[in-house]
Parts: sequence; C-alpha cells; structure tokens
Amino acid sequence: MNHSTPPPHKTTKTTSTTTVPSSLSQLIALDTTLSYHLHTISQPLLPQSFLILLELSADFSSLFIISLSLLLFLRHLFFTPLPLGLLLDLTLVRLIKPLVRRSRPHYNINTNPAFSYRKQDSFPCGHASRVFIVAALLHLSAEAIIAALVELSDFIIGVAWFWALATSVSRVVLGRHFFFDVFAGACFGVLEALFAFHFLWF
Repeated sequence: MNHSTPPPHKTTKTTSTTTVPSSLSQLIALDTTLSYHLHTISQPLLPQSFLILLELSADFSSLFIISLSLLLFLRHLFFTPLPLGLLLDLTLVRLIKPLVRRSRPHYNINTNPAFSYRKQDSFPCGHASRVFIVAALLHLSAEAIIAALVELSDFIIGVAWFWALATSVSRVVLGRHFFFDVFAGACFGVLEALFAFHFLWF
C-alpha cells in the first residue's frame, strides 16, 4: 500500500447535498483522520490472512446458520434470542445505512473476493454489531448456558469479547469502515443483545 496517500478527509467526497453542521463536520474529519492513521500504522503489523479470517467469522450468513443450528439441535433457551437478535440487527443496519449514506473509506481495499461490497454505505458497521451482539448475549446468558463448565466460563466469555473487539478493530485496519462506524456498530450490538435477551424468547 502506498502510504503517501493524502489524508482521507482531503479527498473524500460527500454523498449528500445537505449542509453539515460545523461541529459534525469537525467530528467526521477527526474520525476520518484517526481511522486513516490506524489503518496506515497497522498495515505492516497485522497479517492480512488473520484480518480476513476475522471478517469471514463475522459474516451474517455463517453466524445465523450456526445460531439456528444450535437452537434446533441443542434446544437450549440461550439460542432462542441469538438468531432473532441477528435478524433484528440485519434489519436495523440495513435500514440505517441508506438513511445515513456515509461512504466507505476511499482507501478501502477489497482483498477478499467473497465480499463484493456493492453497497458502499458504511455507517454503522454491521460486522461490529454482529460480533458484539453474540458476545453480549453470551455474557448475559453465561450462568444458564455454561453452568456445567463453571471453570471455563470466564475463559469462554473472555474469548468471545476478544473476538468481538478484534473483529471490530480489523474493520478499521482493513479500511472497510471508519472508527466511528465500528464504535456505533458495537454499541448497537450491545443494545440489541439487551433487547433480545429480555424480549426475544419463545
């Protein structure tokens, strides 16, 4: 990658003709600059194969099929809100993205042929919301789902949160999203997990 590329806020084109408040413009510029900086300094440090593996691990289709299979075969109550929460997340993210219409970073490198990124809307980050809804639901349901593995409960929950955090960070490192997209996606995921845990049971 050519690190001499100018900072993204100088070349990014807006997708809307509406006037953006100056405070919001400053926040977007800060977010864009921070995201580009994180992307640039991390490129030599983190192997692309690991980042792509994290990306694949948070694919909606895979997570939904796994969660549905766990629900059907294990029949544990924990797995009831998980697929429903993932569907809720998919719906909300797809509703919000075209409303916000924030373009992906101009340095977004599509290194994975499995993802075409036909839809360029970037906010919020769906990968971040998905991994955080899984980690948060596991955390909330830990007492019920892994009561038989008390010794491993903290380890399992820790791995889930690490996976969620690492996957979210990888979205910025790969140039797929801006930092604030990922932060907002993670917040959405936690809120959706709380909603799913309390209301999406059957």
